[in-house]
Amino acid sequence: MAVALLAAAYAAPGAAADDVSIEAERHGDTIEIRARALIAAPVALVWQVLTDYERLPSFIPELSKSVVRERQGNRLVVEQAGEARFLVFSFPIEVRYEVLESPPGGISSRAVGGNLRRMNSRYELQPAPVGPGAEGRGAAVLLRYEGEMEPSFELPPVIGLVAVRSMAERQFTAMVAEIERRAAAGTVK
Repeated sequence: MAVALLAAAYAAPGAAADDVSIEAERHGDTIEIRARALIAAPVALVWQVLTDYERLPSFIPELSKSVVRERQGNRLVVEQAGEARFLVFSFPIEVRYEVLESPPGGISSRAVGGNLRRMNSRYELQPAPVGPGAEGRGAAVLLRYEGEMEPSFELPPVIGLVAVRSMAERQFTAMVAEIERRAAAGTVK
């Protein structure tokens, strides 16, 4: 899920969600990512968007493929492909994840194949008040993401981190925007 779910070191400009923050740091060959957003939507809808694996390429930029290869209860194997782009640089990313869904509060994944040497990530969903005087104003979710990745291909120190930041910012912002779009349309299954 990391290709679709990476986040970056800059606050996501233009995001409609309240309180969006994104951080990324590089430690040697590993990039650590943390993101959070306070989203005015029910937990069930946020969960629905995060687990809509097959449709992720329709709303996540730079994600070209997302296929569920296996499902056994709350364990899945998901295959994804995409790329990190920055200026004229492009870095292909192909990964196969083992995903563990723990509804309604969390999704963990780890790479088990592809061109990432290591990738671990976790989404956490926490019901939250919409704000002061939130009674009757609807539901809100504090969405948190933490991940770390180590590609098995050469990722130049500065350009690589900037490319991942840029991609992650676009993807996290797109995920939040899709949640908000579905919330506005009232499309919870």
